[in-house]
Amino acid sequence: MNADKLQSWPVLVYEDLNDTLATVQLWTQIVGKIRLRNMPWINHSWHVTLYVSPRGLTTGSIPYEDGVFEISFDFVNHKAHVISSFGNSKIIDLYPRTVASFYKEIMSSLKDLGINTFIYSVPNEIEPAIPFEHDEIHCTYDADQMYTYWKVLVNVHNIFTRFRAGFRGKCSPVHLFWGAFDLAVTRFSGRAAPKHEGSMPNLPSDVMQEAYSHEVSSCGFWPGNEQMPQPVFYSYCYPTPDTFGTQNIAPKEAFFSSEMGEFILPYEVVRQAPDPGKTLLQFLQSTYVAATTTGNWDRSNLECDLTSFEK
Repeated sequence: MNADKLQSWPVLVYEDLNDTLATVQLWTQIVGKIRLRNMPWINHSWHVTLYVSPRGLTTGSIPYEDGVFEISFDFVNHKAHVISSFGNSKIIDLYPRTVASFYKEIMSSLKDLGINTFIYSVPNEIEPAIPFEHDEIHCTYDADQMYTYWKVLVNVHNIFTRFRAGFRGKCSPVHLFWGAFDLAVTRFSGRAAPKHEGSMPNLPSDVMQEAYSHEVSSCGFWPGNEQMPQPVFYSYCYPTPDTFGTQNIAPKEAFFSSEMGEFILPYEVVRQAPDPGKTLLQFLQSTYVAATTTGNWDRSNLECDLTSFEK
């Protein structure tokens, strides 16, 4: 494989990443909850997510009174920035510091900028759910590991964006959900779905039910956990037809996890492929076809090819 390809899709080792990502995920939950508190509720919780930026992750513009503010993570210079349309800003250093320390400084920074807000300071989708202001446990920050992970997020964002372009139906942005810390993009059939009966730790059931109120085919990139200790790409649909997991998927290394109810493709398979972007697109497209075929989606009215508009 071309050395430049390997460099642009760097090695990710779960054991090296895990502690840093556990801390950063909680930092992003704090920032995401600040966005949640100040945004109107948008369908499927799209108002709470973060976005990949040229330096890290960002909330984008958050409404506040007669202006907007933004919180962003810079994983190049390892800072968090709070900027506002009122002409002032704050910088918060990212280093091996506790969640409690980060929480205290960012809430103090907002107050100093005249942004008076509060959040429900308990993590979502995580157990144990230690309130942010009391979390002195999570305090790891390896700057090199976080920079490398962000570089991967940039690559994935670009491929997901290309994949998203082939769909004219309702489709989410390419965005990061801080609950599970996964970068995702979701397509919708346009039809209502059966009431979702699933649950996640420390997440209200009505939020889950609204998120899955309509039929979806969703894919994403996830750093893994102790049960699956490796970064992976995933793809699932809701509702899930019985034959979904039996469909032919590319590349051949992809597999269906009955336990998780979704197709899985290890990041390392993509990284070592002769053309990582093409390999990832094959996975995204083939799992989408599996969902739409078994779910009887009206693909002719949902898909598009706008390449003739590209210059």
